[in-house]
Amino acid sequence: MKNIVIYARVSSTNGTQDFERQVADLKLYASKNNMKVSKVFAEKISGVTKNEQRTELMNMIQYVQSNQIEKVLITELSRLGRTTSEVLKVVEIMNNNKVGLYIYNLNCETLNSDKSVNPTTQMLITMMAEMANMERRLIRERMISGYTNYRNKGGKVGRKVGYKKDKETILNEYKEEVRLLRKNISLRNIQKITGTSINTIRKVKMITT
Repeated sequence: MKNIVIYARVSSTNGTQDFERQVADLKLYASKNNMKVSKVFAEKISGVTKNEQRTELMNMIQYVQSNQIEKVLITELSRLGRTTSEVLKVVEIMNNNKVGLYIYNLNCETLNSDKSVNPTTQMLITMMAEMANMERRLIRERMISGYTNYRNKGGKVGRKVGYKKDKETILNEYKEEVRLLRKNISLRNIQKITGTSINTIRKVKMITT
């Protein structure tokens, strides 16, 4: 029986997403394929966050390096991240440790049965990661363009005048921003990691200090 681990991730920290379905699907797959789930790593964090700042991802990498783990199961490639460089970093670490990465929705894995790198899967991962990265940039560009056109026509973007969130609501909505602020990460870097505007991060900082 092969020893494997599961890694699951969702982006939202406000309760609108959960990773339980990912874990359930992967546990069922493991059971059907004579695999023993040694450990499950799951977290709620943005996919654009750098690997080093994703606690459970780092814990998973350390675990597979220290234990006799043969495979890591993920539901889809985007669970590893949404930037090409960060995804490929994880894949390279897995390859170097002779740990296969199985991608459930593609039904493929990074290593062959002899632990050699599967070149077809490697190429597919690189292409898909870059396509996801390009899609994210295009969506962001469209949003910025849409907001700009709307403002140019006299429209106003944002909350209605007089609307104000209470402290608890803000802290719950921006948990990742709060965590990074408490680590003394700069506002500009937090914006890059989370995609949250500098003004919003400043407001969150005022509440937390």
